[in-house]
Amino acid sequence: MKYLVTGAAGFIGNFVAERLCEEGHEVVGLDNLNNYYDPALKLARLKRIEHYTNFTFIKMDLADREGIANLFSVEKFERVIHLAAQAGVRYSIENPLAYVDSNLVGFTTILEGCRHNDVKHLVYASSSSVYGANVKIPFSTDDVVDHPVSLYAATKKSNELMAHTYSHLYNLPTTGLRFFTVYGPWGRPDMAPFLFTKAINNKEPIKVFNNGKMQRDFTYIDDIVEGIIRIQAVIPTTKSSVTGTSSGSPLYKIFNIGNNEPVGLETFINCIENALGEKAIKKYMPMQDGDVVRTFADISDLEKSIGYKPATKLQDGVNEFVSWYKNFYK
Repeated sequence: MKYLVTGAAGFIGNFVAERLCEEGHEVVGLDNLNNYYDPALKLARLKRIEHYTNFTFIKMDLADREGIANLFSVEKFERVIHLAAQAGVRYSIENPLAYVDSNLVGFTTILEGCRHNDVKHLVYASSSSVYGANVKIPFSTDDVVDHPVSLYAATKKSNELMAHTYSHLYNLPTTGLRFFTVYGPWGRPDMAPFLFTKAINNKEPIKVFNNGKMQRDFTYIDDIVEGIIRIQAVIPTTKSSVTGTSSGSPLYKIFNIGNNEPVGLETFINCIENALGEKAIKKYMPMQDGDVVRTFADISDLEKSIGYKPATKLQDGVNEFVSWYKNFYK
């Protein structure tokens, strides 16, 4: 089939594009290569997959309404995996308009492209951040998520609502994926695995927020990609519950993709120490604005729908990341 993968120079999008190419599909990868973090890493990711003759890269901004509309009209994609977004919880506090342009305007151009060009299934990235400061655990897709604590989270919740509307009004099959703290080789440099590894490797102090009393449902990149590939093949057709109500669209679905095993921040740091053979110098800090104490994915619906559960052990995943990091930055 013919796929559009947005965010193809990004962490998750790059691996998804590679997997689809390996399976013999025709893949168009889209990215604007912005400088939210070092574009050199994005270009290096693209270099990983440039040898595939069934891969084409296009540099374009999601907010380019005419450009995106023309792309859909010319290419006639059968499926779209939309992973491009302005990422980062803390960055959204200082730079809110970047999230409006990319995550709201940009998502609308993708929805419109799908609507007008008979796309059979739109799979898009949501986030565990939509759960905000929910205290009920594990986080379920049936939970009410009306209290985001960052603009980033609010835009992701907005994406889910927009997708539901397009499914309802235009019979566009959509599936949203709430990712839980994705890590692994080629990961983002603004995320804890990268920041901690870099600092510990350089014998510099690391900032440990909320005095270390944090838990995250760390999910390895290979597990995320496997989930995406399986889910995109299952087009939603049956009535589904939406945020605890029975008024769901028959063509709309939301899944959590997480490891289903929250890990304490101190344990995570210990895994990096083990992989590097170095001890961390810890600087304990208070909680940051927009952050949450714990994430924990209920993935029972994911298991039931696609028969899959992430299974990579944290130390194994961290070892792979640290090995990549030391090789890439040697």
